[in-house]
Amino acid sequence: MRREEAMVPEAEFRSYYGQPVIKSPVWHEPHMPAYLYLGGLSGAAAVMGVMAGLSGRDRLALTSRVTAALGATAGAAFLVAELGRPERFLNMLRVFKPTSPMSMGSWILAVHSGLTAVAAAPVLLATRPASRIAASLPAAVTASLPAAVTASLPAAVTASLPAAVTAVLPAAGDAASLASGVTGPLMATYTAVLLADTAVPAWHEAHRELPFLFAGSALAAAGAAGMLATPRAQAGPARAVAVLGAALETAAGAVLESRLGLVGEPYHQGRAGRLLRAARVLTAGGGLLAAVAGRGRVLTALSGLALTAGSLVTRFGILEAGRASAADPKYTVVPQRRRLEGEGRAPARAPARMWP
Repeated sequence: MRREEAMVPEAEFRSYYGQPVIKSPVWHEPHMPAYLYLGGLSGAAAVMGVMAGLSGRDRLALTSRVTAALGATAGAAFLVAELGRPERFLNMLRVFKPTSPMSMGSWILAVHSGLTAVAAAPVLLATRPASRIAASLPAAVTASLPAAVTASLPAAVTASLPAAVTAVLPAAGDAASLASGVTGPLMATYTAVLLADTAVPAWHEAHRELPFLFAGSALAAAGAAGMLATPRAQAGPARAVAVLGAALETAAGAVLESRLGLVGEPYHQGRAGRLLRAARVLTAGGGLLAAVAGRGRVLTALSGLALTAGSLVTRFGILEAGRASAADPKYTVVPQRRRLEGEGRAPARAPARMWP
C-alpha cells in the first residue's frame, strides 16, 4: 500500500509579522569590535609580560606592561562609549554574580585594568633613572628627542611625587604585573563566554571553539605588538607567541566552521564570511612571516601589521556573523526541530521497578 502523501507543504522559515525570532545584537561598530580586540590584546600582553620578566627579558617585559595597560584603558573607553554613559559601567559593578558572564566580565575588566595600570606606572611615570628609560626606547625615538628632554623630564616627574610613592611604586608594579598574569587569560577569553551565553545561534553553538579562537587571536595581537615595539634581538619570545596565536586562531576557526554545520553558515557567507576569510589570510600570512621576522625589519613590520589587522578583523567578522544568525529564523528553528525529532526517535526508557 502506497504511503499517503502529505497534504500540508513544508513551512517556510518566516517569522511573525516579518520580525526575527530573536532580537539582533545592538552592539555598535567600531566600539564593540575594538573593545573585544583591545581586551584580548591587554590580557595576552599581561601574560607575556610576566613570562618575559621571569625569564630576564626586561625590555620585552616593559613593552608588554605598557601594551597591557594601554589596551585595557583604551578598551574600557570603547566599552563606555558603547554603553553611552560612564555610570552604566559603574552600575554593573554594584552586583557580583558568578553565574553571570556580564557581571564577572565587568569585574575582570575593572580588576585587570587596575593591575595593569599599577604595573605600568613605574614606566609611564618615569620613576626609573633617565638612562634606563632612554636605553629601553628604540633608537629612532631617542634620536628624535632633545637630550634636555630625556635628561630632565623623568627627574621632574619624580620630584613631583611623594618620596614614599617613588620608593614603593617599583615593587608595587612588579607585584601587580604578577597578578595581571592571572587576570590576563580571563580578560582575553571572557568575551567569548559572554557571546556564547546569548541566544544568538552562531555564537551559542560555538561555545566550545570561541574561547580558543579568542585566545589565539589575543596571543597573535600581543605577539605582534611585542615584535613591533621591541628590538629584534630581544623580540624572539614575542615572535614565538605570535606564531602560536596565529596557529591556534586558524585551527579553532576551522573546527568551528566545520562542526556547526547549518548554524555555522553565517561564518562563511555574506559580509561576515568575507571578513573572516580576510582575517584568516592576514593571520596565517602574519604567522608565517613571524617565523622568519627576526631576519629583517621589513619582515617584522609586515608580520606585526598583518597579525594586528587579522585579529581586529576577526572581531568584526564574529559580530557580523552573530547579526546574520539572529536575523534569519532558520538558524533558530531548524536546530530546534532537529533536536525535537531526535528526542522523538530516541528509544523510550523502561519504567523504574516499583518495589513493594
